[in-house]
Amino acid sequence: MTGPFENNPAFDPKLPAWQFCLGPKPAEMAAYFEGFNGVLPAILRRPPRRVLELGCAAGRLGAFVREKFPGVHYTGIEASPEAAKIARTRLDRVIEARIEDIDFAAQAIAPGTIDTFFAGDVLEHLYDPWRALLAVRPLLTGDAQVAISLPNVRNLFIQSQLNNEGTWKYDTHGLLDVTHIRFFAKRDILRMLRETGFAADEMRCHLDPRFAELYRANHGKADITLQAGRLKLEKLSPDELQEYCTLQFIVLAHPSPAPDESRAA
Repeated sequence: MTGPFENNPAFDPKLPAWQFCLGPKPAEMAAYFEGFNGVLPAILRRPPRRVLELGCAAGRLGAFVREKFPGVHYTGIEASPEAAKIARTRLDRVIEARIEDIDFAAQAIAPGTIDTFFAGDVLEHLYDPWRALLAVRPLLTGDAQVAISLPNVRNLFIQSQLNNEGTWKYDTHGLLDVTHIRFFAKRDILRMLRETGFAADEMRCHLDPRFAELYRANHGKADITLQAGRLKLEKLSPDELQEYCTLQFIVLAHPSPAPDESRAA
């Protein structure tokens, strides 16, 4: 699969991923900031009114949402000064900071005022995504829509590479993007939401194109066996087949009555 840097003159595929992605010049990261996940607004069940996006990058998702839903007020949070500068031309407001450093009261974002929250392909980049979700939860209305996307660490490609080749190879993009800090399987995502005061309404699977044919060939079977090199997985359920063939999970959730306050202590 191609990544965001292939057309960048400064990109050298022979270099280790960390050498290009960890500390490059801002101009070299422009393509990274311009990406957005169009599935996030598609999973919403009603038009948003006041949106907060964590990790808005250059504001492409926000621009898309504002065009689709005229009248929406859109605030983005972005730690990169270069990306935030571009996002300000596309969004109503951009808070240029790490979420850990934001005083939402000082930013005049009152509790119970945000009806839609996006966290697309960003929680895996945070040291503590749990506390990030806890920080946002008080800002949300009781019926808020929460749309998040996270890569799937139980993906068959990762498992095959790890078990057959003995490597956990970081890349410039994708499942093992070298800037990822946290890794989640399906159950981990649901647990994180539950522990931080959210309940999932819907969970969609973005199938990995590498395994689309494998999924179609086994879909509907009650007892499934997958073979990937020396790695053999037997007696899989249909849900497990889907998870092994999934690149990314997209979740729609809502605030639940009470978060696990032990995480906030």
